[in-house]
Amino acid sequence: MPTDTQATITDSLADLALSIPAATAIFQRHHLDYCCQGRRSLVEAASAKDLDPDSILDEILVADARRSVPAKAWHELPLAEVIDHILVTYHQPHRQELKDLQLMANKVEKVHADKDDCPHGLAQLLLQVEVAMLDHMAKEEEILFPLIRAGKGAECRGPVAVMEAEHHDHGANLERLYALTHGFQPPKGACTTWRALYMRLEQLNHDLMDRIHLENHVLFPRALGT
Repeated sequence: MPTDTQATITDSLADLALSIPAATAIFQRHHLDYCCQGRRSLVEAASAKDLDPDSILDEILVADARRSVPAKAWHELPLAEVIDHILVTYHQPHRQELKDLQLMANKVEKVHADKDDCPHGLAQLLLQVEVAMLDHMAKEEEILFPLIRAGKGAECRGPVAVMEAEHHDHGANLERLYALTHGFQPPKGACTTWRALYMRLEQLNHDLMDRIHLENHVLFPRALGT
């Protein structure tokens, strides 16, 4: 159901994403970072990309008006439920998806190596992303999440600071993936594997941004009591 929130272009990207879940798809469409840079206002973020913030807000409100399924109020649900959602929806699928994407990227780079628009270096970049994400997720699962479940907010500040710094690194990797794949747009005449690869990379980009947003702007602040 549509939200009753009176949104404005001076609201932060994070606040808009939290109060109007339909906003995230609009932000992704315009390549606006609502996770690592979610504390910027819509007008600031849009102006930096020469976009019209009022038009983007209109898109968000239209999308919200069309939404019929109520969104989960993550800021109200028990922290353990938020963590379980992150583990099931993001951590588990990421592990397999990153392996699959590397295989697909290797195939595309090998078969289409002679093409000017071949994404040379994509498989290697995905390997770097996998290594970073596996290490990051392990630290969350083995250190931070158990502390949060135990209600030890005072002991979370150090681990949270590390996770937030690594989130910025993940964001930088997403920017590299976006640039290397020309915004996840396959070239004209691309084979089925190439098109599927870019489609799945775009979904990974969306999922990782959603995960970082949920952690940075819901889970971590609530755990720390900020």
